[in-house]
Amino acid sequence: GVCAGITPFNFPIMVPLWMHPIAIATGNTFVLKPSERDPSASNLVARLYAEAGLPDGVFNVVHGDKTAVDALLAHPDVAAVSFVGSTPIARYVHEQATATGKRVQALGGAKNHAVVLPDADLEFAANHLTAAAYGSAGQRCMAVSVGVAVGDAGDALVDVLKDKAEAIQVGPGDDPASDMGPLVTAQARQRVVDAVATGATQGADVVVDGRGHTVAGHEDGFWVGPSLLDRVTPDMAAYQEEIFGPVLAVARVETVDEAIALINSNPYGNGTALFTSSGAAARKFQREVHVGMIGINVPIPVPMSYYSFGGWKDSLIGDSPIHGPDGVRFYTQAKTVTTRWPDIQRSVNAAFHFPTTS
Repeated sequence: GVCAGITPFNFPIMVPLWMHPIAIATGNTFVLKPSERDPSASNLVARLYAEAGLPDGVFNVVHGDKTAVDALLAHPDVAAVSFVGSTPIARYVHEQATATGKRVQALGGAKNHAVVLPDADLEFAANHLTAAAYGSAGQRCMAVSVGVAVGDAGDALVDVLKDKAEAIQVGPGDDPASDMGPLVTAQARQRVVDAVATGATQGADVVVDGRGHTVAGHEDGFWVGPSLLDRVTPDMAAYQEEIFGPVLAVARVETVDEAIALINSNPYGNGTALFTSSGAAARKFQREVHVGMIGINVPIPVPMSYYSFGGWKDSLIGDSPIHGPDGVRFYTQAKTVTTRWPDIQRSVNAAFHFPTTS
């Protein structure tokens, strides 16, 4: 039938590609409502489909805000809705769409932890934590926003992270020399500025302060530099909130059991990682942690397309992960057909008891 996708600003090509190719390949039509912050990418995809010969009406783009979203959620011809965005909106989409009998994928926010054990290669771990925390300016649901230093790893890890954060080149996205670009809006920039300020007020050590960063020739851009906060505790806003910007908070624990307990007590469960050289610690971690996607010495464990993407707890509302085998199941309905071809040369009695294979 008709399927709809409601997608965020941060990956205007990739996230819709988790949806509409599978929906169309399994025989559906698709209506995409992209973020109003970067709508043109979806128009390009529509043109490419048309140039490839896809019939009119199979892939459709509808622009707008909440009014357009609500129309799709309520429309009787829409059979299924896929959503990626914040947890509050994921809950809203799930509640509204299921109330009208629709099938729903609703992926929400995250607070992803990366645990570093003392036996890890700190240079390797810090390289990957830096890229995972500050890549895409932290504006992705699989960004590592909390580094968990275990035992003696803390001071040395923070020293290496500090050097790497300060070496990041912030600049325009179309400049090959840039490592990190701007944030999407002035409001997003202010949220990061406020998060760093609040962290300092609540007792975190501001090791690297990205506030006040500017780029020559682009002074009006929504710039912040990488920020690194140390000795962050679970009662601090910098730990509790999804900042969605280039802020890495480092929390310290004594044991891997404490690290697992910290992650499991967090309301989100999208992705997590462990850096270690111990197979025993890796097995313990992957068995006991309550998170949907886990990396061992892999900082952003986004599965390949032949697996499915989806977290646990408040990172996935409902029970439908996206793309991969779960994507195919979501966009299809199974039929069970029972047949028999009796031999007309002999009679076959109809049974009054429950049929069996005998």
